[in-house]
Amino acid sequence: MADTIAIEARDGAVPIAGRTPWQITKARIQRDKITMVALGAAIFFLILAALAPVLDVLGLIDPTSLNSNLVGGLGSLPIGPFGGVSPQHWMGVEPGTGRDIFSRVIAGLTVSLTVATLAVLLSVVLGTVIGIISGTAGGRVDWFFSRITDFVLSFPQTLMLIALSTIVIDILQVTLNTDRTIPSMVFMILVMGFFGWPYFARIIRGQVLSLKEREFVEAAQSLGANRRRIYFTELLPHLWAPILVYTTLIMPQNIATEAALGFLGVGIQAPTPSFGSILNDSVNYARADPAYFVFPGATLFLVVLSFNLLGDGLRDALDPKADRQ
Repeated sequence: MADTIAIEARDGAVPIAGRTPWQITKARIQRDKITMVALGAAIFFLILAALAPVLDVLGLIDPTSLNSNLVGGLGSLPIGPFGGVSPQHWMGVEPGTGRDIFSRVIAGLTVSLTVATLAVLLSVVLGTVIGIISGTAGGRVDWFFSRITDFVLSFPQTLMLIALSTIVIDILQVTLNTDRTIPSMVFMILVMGFFGWPYFARIIRGQVLSLKEREFVEAAQSLGANRRRIYFTELLPHLWAPILVYTTLIMPQNIATEAALGFLGVGIQAPTPSFGSILNDSVNYARADPAYFVFPGATLFLVVLSFNLLGDGLRDALDPKADRQ
């Protein structure tokens, strides 16, 4: 479809330019200032997380070095106000070790967004494929996948993450022959991705049930198109809107889940920085050094909030029935 469809003007009337659904959605998002701010914040956090390893190599951040001269001794509080905040340490330093909190927060952001993003991608791929097949095939195939979906949904995700963490991470650690960081990340990605796909599958199945009765699908079938073409050429391009919206809505949930697991001690653990492990350590200094909790906690709050607001804005922009000013 062309970007604009010019309608011939008659009797000197001003020509009317048609707009594609993408142009309409883009205009709605641009009019929504809150969504634009959330989009900018989400992009900023993603770029910052991607660049953190490079910044570490260049020496611009240092999440691991101990700076005993910045604390009053082993286990002591940071020297200076607000947990040792200074031009060199924007969020202060860690009590007892003197490690730069800002550097650890940036490194933890990389871990959290990596786990959350890959888990969402796994859920999207599984849920989209199963939802398309289930909704299009119908009959026994639809019944089989619907029962599998119900079966997976019957397991509480957080409980399974806690219950399976020890044995699965140990197996992955032996298999990969590395420390616990990579196995812990792989474990959380697999479990969150596996238990997240049923939600996508149900949404996609519902959309496919309405789309498969449309004329373009019937035309493709009458021309002898195989199932693969119907699935991925005819149906998939019409499903990007619900996929995009639900992705931005489940992304902050995965970020919060990763942080919660780290806080409970079953996710990424020290010395590797993550939001959960940082907040877990900061609880011990909640009264003596509240800045140690406030700065990482505020960063996690802003990350989750930006993706939540972005998801809400996209949902409203893609809903033709929504009441917008």
